[in-house]
Amino acid sequence: MRKHYIDNLRWFTVLAVVIYHVFFMFNALGVLSFKTFSEVQYQDGIIYLLYPWIMVLLFLIAGMSSRYYLEKHSIKEFIRSRTRKLLVPSTIGILLFGWIQGYINMAESHAFEEDQGFMQLPVVVKFLIMDISGTSILWFSQLLWLISLLCALVAKLEKGKLYRFTSKTGIIASVLLVIPVFVSAQILNLPILSVYRFGIYPFVFFLGYFVFAHDEVVDRLAKFRIPLIAAAAVLGVTYLVLHFGDDAMEMPVMACVPAVAFCWAMCLALLGSFRAWFDRVTPFAAFMTKRSFGIYTFHYVAMSAVALLLTLYTDWPAFVCYVLCGVSGLAGSIILTEIVTRIPFVRWSLLGIKKPSSKEARNVQ
Repeated sequence: MRKHYIDNLRWFTVLAVVIYHVFFMFNALGVLSFKTFSEVQYQDGIIYLLYPWIMVLLFLIAGMSSRYYLEKHSIKEFIRSRTRKLLVPSTIGILLFGWIQGYINMAESHAFEEDQGFMQLPVVVKFLIMDISGTSILWFSQLLWLISLLCALVAKLEKGKLYRFTSKTGIIASVLLVIPVFVSAQILNLPILSVYRFGIYPFVFFLGYFVFAHDEVVDRLAKFRIPLIAAAAVLGVTYLVLHFGDDAMEMPVMACVPAVAFCWAMCLALLGSFRAWFDRVTPFAAFMTKRSFGIYTFHYVAMSAVALLLTLYTDWPAFVCYVLCGVSGLAGSIILTEIVTRIPFVRWSLLGIKKPSSKEARNVQ
């Protein structure tokens, strides 16, 4: 049977990514930002409360979902499915349509001004640079595809022995996994492209694959969901107080002890809570489940386009800008998803699907 709490947790986390990007658009942390509203922006605290765990949880869920998929499909089918759903949109899709996001990114960074060397480059070179710049949030699909290939190899060699052993993982062991998670967060982080964290993301993927894909393990988290929620709240506040004003998206802050402890507590708390309270289907949940990958793929381009226009042509207050970016990101991504899924080649290249009405249109699982 389909595990509805996983579907619900996935689209919930995608919505958290959308909210994160709303505040990221206008952050005052010293990283990419269209504009700021004051020297100190306390609303940037949302970034600190979301960034440590949202992508970690998506990779954890991806690991769980890969185990579920491989229980019913062959390794060849798994590779074929992941290649179409992950690699195609993050390569062919970027080559064909990445220039849109790239143009927005480069306009925000003033690359088109006459005194910039970029304008002196040949047209073809400028187009390719814009395309590569438009990779944006699809780094997730690229990295997940590479991890999926490794998962296929592991599945072929492991034969299920380790998976059977990890079914005994209790609540204490689940909590103590924060130690190897912390260690993995310290290694294989690219110095420039910090989003590609080749240590922690593959590690938590395989924790999902080997440990948390067991129903009994998640059931144990569900029994302790209230203490886990309380722990996550305390650790989140602690991390916010200690590091507000620091660059939360770069080392060493993104892998410090408070950040990783808060991250892991949130992951466990959400897994247990959704298992206990949200393992069901509602019309809204079904709608979001079917469109969550489209929302993830398209929300940033819609949101950043609006952020650029607000920066260039308005002097509106922060609240209005946040609301407009949030609405444009969510509504724009849903509209784009509905349009794209109706155009054969475009839906394959951007979302990796063949038919808008088939199971292929569902989010990556």
